[in-house]
Amino acid sequence: MGNSFTCISHEEEQRPTKSSAARGKGRGSNTRKYMRRLSLSCSGSSSTSSSKKGVIKPKKKTRERHHQDNHGHDKDIIQEQTLAATNLLFNQTPRNSNYVVPPNFRQSTSSSGGSGPVSAVQTPKRSTCGFVRTSSSRQKSSVNPMIKPNKLLDKELKKVEASETKRFVLVHGGGFGAWCWYRTITLLEKHGFQVDAVDLTGSGVSSTDTNNVTSLAHCSKPLLHFLESLQPSEKVILVGHDFGGACMSYAMEMFPTKISKAVFISAAMLVNGQSTIDLFNQQLGSSDLMQQAHIFLYANGKKNPPTAVDFEGSLLRDFLFNQSPPKDLALASVSMRPFPFAPVVEKLHVSEKNYGSIRRFYIKTMEDCAIPVLLQDAMIKLNPPEHVFQLKGADHAPFFSRPQSLNRILVEIAKLPFKKSS
Repeated sequence: MGNSFTCISHEEEQRPTKSSAARGKGRGSNTRKYMRRLSLSCSGSSSTSSSKKGVIKPKKKTRERHHQDNHGHDKDIIQEQTLAATNLLFNQTPRNSNYVVPPNFRQSTSSSGGSGPVSAVQTPKRSTCGFVRTSSSRQKSSVNPMIKPNKLLDKELKKVEASETKRFVLVHGGGFGAWCWYRTITLLEKHGFQVDAVDLTGSGVSSTDTNNVTSLAHCSKPLLHFLESLQPSEKVILVGHDFGGACMSYAMEMFPTKISKAVFISAAMLVNGQSTIDLFNQQLGSSDLMQQAHIFLYANGKKNPPTAVDFEGSLLRDFLFNQSPPKDLALASVSMRPFPFAPVVEKLHVSEKNYGSIRRFYIKTMEDCAIPVLLQDAMIKLNPPEHVFQLKGADHAPFFSRPQSLNRILVEIAKLPFKKSS
């Protein structure tokens, strides 16, 4: 474990001679004292008195060996302490910095008193915030992640390999852009997935003026081009948020063979002949906050229909991000753009043969003010998906407010086995 330092002088390296043994016979007491000083010294230089006092006889090394035995015992104690400290640290911090500990194997950290640094022991980097004592009563797993932690990750990756597809395509909602998925992208990639996030026309980094987007097909164009570029046998999992659900549904009708599963996150999950504005009209009459939060833009004059919709900046937190961290609210405040109005009023036309052939899943956001739970339930009842998940404590932007929980649900959906069509 640790480095041991041995001090060797020229006296110890020389072989004893008869003459030196004879001279050393009468100086037993002085020689033993000299040997004791030598054994405690950490200097590598030879003694200046070696030529005068001669070389020590081998049988006189008894005291030196005794001291070395004691020193060896001390080293054993240090090694035991070091091993205990190392085991503690390794149980708290994975050896591979890229390793993600599965939820079942996460252990609570606790503070531990130390006896100072131990030299020559390579330990994992300690968290800058230190170890925090916790009173968690959660039962620890019987599996020790220190044994072979990479096997746990390999097991997770094998499940991903066995799934129908390892590729996610994320579609943002109205006013957002691909930037809003930064946490989700990072978490999914750590689980071995390939992730793509698209900017719809007039959103994110798109150079198109939002006021000039006049149809659902125009708005969905980047997503359609992406699906069209896939290999014939390649499939993806589509994930849509908010108004992105309508664009995703349009793409599902156009490219049913390219989509393995569709996940709606507090999104517009429309039926045939329904528009997004039809959906929100159900809520407008009963929500003052929704009316106050939206600002209609008229690029063609107020005598013509609105061309885009923007959000009232002072109401962003209350309306969209009531559970999200302040830093994500700040990011959204400087990144959000108006979203086109024409695609919102366009009625969606889908068929059971195309749209209906794709497995759908819905994730409810339970603290959502933009699309309240009652409105989400109404969509689910009208157009039932295969399974419904709930995100407790999630606002309208769960990728900010509950990124870890959202990631777990997406991974769970991805691992669902292939469902043969009847």
